Amino acid sequence: MQWTRTTVAILVVAIAGGAWLYHRSTVPEVAGPAGSAAGPAGSAGAPSGGPRAGGPRGMGGGMWNAPVPVRVVPVESGDLKLQFKTIGTAVALNTVVVQSRVSGPLLALKFTEGQKVQAGEVLAQIDPALYQVKLAQAEGQLQQNLAQLKNAEADLALYAQLKEKNSISRQQYNAQQALVNQLRGSLKSNEAQVAAAKLELSWTQIKAPISGRTGLRKVDVGNLVQANNADGLVTITQSEPIYVSFSIPEAQLQALRVAVKQAQEGGGKLAVEAWDRAEQQLLSRGELTTLDNQIDVATGTLKLKAEFANADGSLFPNQFVNVRLTIAEKTNAMTIPQDAVQYSAEGPFVYVIVDKKAEKRPLTLGVADNGRIEILKGLQAGEQVVMEGLDRLRPGREVEVLGDNPAPASDAQPKSHRPQPAQG
Repeated sequence: MQWTRTTVAILVVAIAGGAWLYHRSTVPEVAGPAGSAAGPAGSAGAPSGGPRAGGPRGMGGGMWNAPVPVRVVPVESGDLKLQFKTIGTAVALNTVVVQSRVSGPLLALKFTEGQKVQAGEVLAQIDPALYQVKLAQAEGQLQQNLAQLKNAEADLALYAQLKEKNSISRQQYNAQQALVNQLRGSLKSNEAQVAAAKLELSWTQIKAPISGRTGLRKVDVGNLVQANNADGLVTITQSEPIYVSFSIPEAQLQALRVAVKQAQEGGGKLAVEAWDRAEQQLLSRGELTTLDNQIDVATGTLKLKAEFANADGSLFPNQFVNVRLTIAEKTNAMTIPQDAVQYSAEGPFVYVIVDKKAEKRPLTLGVADNGRIEILKGLQAGEQVVMEGLDRLRPGREVEVLGDNPAPASDAQPKSHRPQPAQG
């Protein structure tokens, strides 16, 4: 009988355990706060049989299908310039090293470094004492020879009267005539010596040979200056006007020659613009003046030179500049910003907005000018072209056109929604 009771107890426990396992497998549980397990159906969890949180039907999947925020720009009509773009260097019209023509102690510098000077303006003073002495000596010799000449000419006049009376021989008269001629030659030599002494004395004042701007001085007051020293005293550069030297590829030569000919027939010259290194600021406008007479075989380029008035000093000698040479202009061209154009294996394209949806539009492009590009085919004036928000666009995708305010970060970047796992 005891064995029978044990058997019955075992059977009861087995039946109860099976019932509990069956109940657990048929009732789903959900995660409670902070990852704790919630109770079965009827407790604080989700209802039995409902969809799990974060599943495919949750909020996360819908964000990827939401309208894409974009900014648009209209297709506009305007003027464009057909330009050759290259790099160049500003070259001073004239550059002169100011040298002393005479030697001597430097008494004074009469200019300030970086100062604008005019041609003929005194820049420095060399000690003139030695050259004043040389001038005095030359003038004294001149006076001596001049007195001798006057005396010899008076004797010659007397000899001429005596000769008429046959009071002196012809030989005496000829000898006096030769003496007068000799003294006249010496007088001319003395006059040249005086002029040379005066010239050397004038060179003790060193003057600006051209108008321009001075550089840094290369010698200080008190030093002994040597004549024709290669370093000189200072350098003067003339930069009003100034030239810009640049080159173009040989392939562009024919188009350039046609443009130059057309400009000459119209009585003008081709316009040239000089921009800064970053191509953000227009420095100056000038005209093309010179084409070299041969192509550089080493580089396959042709050298050109343009002249700029440079009255405001915006171009500096030896400055690097970006050059834009205008060879033609187009009026009333349809244009859009270059940044709006995308490129693929099929060619350039843009996205336009049609009925609040993105439409891919292939393009035929023309010339580009200062951030804008000509549209030859593919767009009509006034159409809205997507400028920002291109990364997520696909043909047919719904869009939301934004105003002037930037799109919030939550719109630009969709949130990530992951399904919550069921907790046991």
